[in-house]
Amino acid sequence: MRILKLVVLFLFAGIGVTMAQQKQKAIETAKISTPTVQCESCKNRIERYMSHEEGVQSVKVDFKKHVTTVKYYTDRTNIENIKTGIANAGYDADNVTANPESYQKLPTCCKKPEDGGGMDPKKKKN
Repeated sequence: MRILKLVVLFLFAGIGVTMAQQKQKAIETAKISTPTVQCESCKNRIERYMSHEEGVQSVKVDFKKHVTTVKYYTDRTNIENIKTGIANAGYDADNVTANPESYQKLPTCCKKPEDGGGMDPKKKKN
């Protein structure tokens, strides 16, 4: 009888592990155009801001190519929430424009050239 109980216990434990493995979270990677990202400060600001967003696993910003790569859990968030998060940090993300209040709080170097920001043309590398 004792052996039968142990066999049943191991059987249920094995089924539980199998079901847990099937419920693994799906992770997607998205590349988002962030044309207003201009410097290392912008990069750090977005990466820090997005690291606190629910469902975001990792964020890499390439400010030279103006692309942000985000890995996220599809069961916790979606691409539109991520774009909105970047916009709330003060930057344009694909078709979502930056939050005006957040944009105004950005340092001058992180603002658009037409707003007096951006890199100084004398310091810009060709």
